[in-house]
This record gives sequence, C-alpha cells and structure tokens, in this order.
Amino acid sequence: MSISPPPLVISIQSQVAFGHVGNSAAAFPMRACGVEVVEAPTTLLSNHPHYATVRGQVLDAALVEDILTGLRERGLHQRAAVILSGFLGRADTARAVAAFVASAKQANPNVVYACDPVMGDADLGYFVDEDLRDAFARELAPLADILLPNTFELATLSGAPVTCAADVRRARAALGRPAVVATSVPVPGRPGFLATVTATETSCSAIEVAHLPVRPAGTGDLLAGLTVARLALGLDLEAAVARAVAGVAAALERTSGAPWAEMPITSALDAILAAGDGDAR
Repeated sequence: MSISPPPLVISIQSQVAFGHVGNSAAAFPMRACGVEVVEAPTTLLSNHPHYATVRGQVLDAALVEDILTGLRERGLHQRAAVILSGFLGRADTARAVAAFVASAKQANPNVVYACDPVMGDADLGYFVDEDLRDAFARELAPLADILLPNTFELATLSGAPVTCAADVRRARAALGRPAVVATSVPVPGRPGFLATVTATETSCSAIEVAHLPVRPAGTGDLLAGLTVARLALGLDLEAAVARAVAGVAAALERTSGAPWAEMPITSALDAILAAGDGDAR
C-alpha cells in the first residue's frame, strides 16, 4: 500500500544556534503540524542580534543561491506546496530567492509563495539596507501570493501609513497581491489591543488580541510558519491565520517579561499546536 508524503514547505530564512527566530522559530512547529520542511538558511548566527553579542554571519548570496540550486536539482521546487521566505539579509539574496520562486512557479503552477518582507519594525526602525528594501518591493512582493508584513513593513511597501484594518485592505489593493496578512495593526478605540488583519480580493477580517507585556524576537516568524503549514495541510487562509494567531498567543502567554526573552517553543509546543483548534474549518 502506497503512502502519500506529507505536504512540503520550503522555508528560506535565518537560522540561529540558540533561540527562536527565523527557521529556528518556525521549522520545528511546522514539522509538528505534519508538514515536511526543507530549511534553506540565509544566516548562521549564534543568537538573534538583540543580545549583547552575536557571532556568525549573514550568508553570502552566492552560497544561498547554490543551496537553492541544489533544491532545484532534487526537484523540490516541483513538489513544494508552499515556499516561505523571511529574513534574507542581502539584496543579492533576495534576487536569488526571486529567481528560485519564479522557476518554481513555472514548474509547479500550484505552489504558493508566502513572503514575509522582514525589513524592520515600528520600535526598531529598519534593520536592512535600502537595496534590500528595494528588492522586496520590486522583485519579491510582485511574486507573492501572500504577503506577511507587520504594519511598519506594509507601510514601507505600500507607501501609505497603516493604522487600522481598512488601511490593510487599501494597501493590498495598491500592491495588487492576492492576499496580505498584516500583524501588529492598531485597533481604533482599543489601545490595549492589536490585530492581525487578513485582506484578500474579496474579504477583510481581523483577529484582535490583547497586547501582552512581553517582547520576544521571532513572533512574526512563528506566525508565518504556522500559517503556511496549515495552508499546506488544506486549511483556507483565514482559518490558517486564526490557528496561527492563537498559537503565537499561546507561546507569548508562556514567555518571560524580561527584555527580548525567548519564546518557550519546545515546552509550549502542545499548546501552540492545539490553540484555536475549535475554530478550524
């Protein structure tokens, strides 16, 4: 009796030896959801850069491109249900990812490209250079089936401020992408809440959560990973986002209030995966 392989997600983003950002936040929970994950690193760092020291480096674009070439040689671009990209570090790396995604879409028209345009945040400003921001806007965003920015990044891409759910809907239309899932969206009249807003060509929905007094790195990476894993498993986008938001909330509820404390992904994994299960459809 033949057994169908699980859906495949190719995840192109940062990797750290210690802590939970990039693939080091997303890959383990994605696998636990039941998908196969192929990790293509764009950095090899000791830890995320909010510690007093960080060792390692952003990988050369040529090395990342060579890894992606190897994935093509294995035919993985033809098998993938979803390609997810996150922190890339260099404009040339973004161009290599764009070429990989374009070749995947040509070989596999059903593949979904989910782009998390990691560029900065409202409280940090930009942490990538202008060339990379331009590459996100000109080369990666136009390929994306789903964009997964925070409000700071969405405002950068769309050229307009994002202060409510309606702004996300307008930004999606301006960018011309099928779907935008925006995080950290203010909720007018509810200063203690933030929303994750899903805007498509036909709908716009918001999930509001209370703002917790914690600030770990990697929450967007975890949310993106949980979202694409559930998409690969067949959930529709709104249901996948709802499960992901609930999963991130479960991790944050268990995170220390110390500055830049790590999310306890391993110990909280059961809660992360179970969160929002009754809302799936």
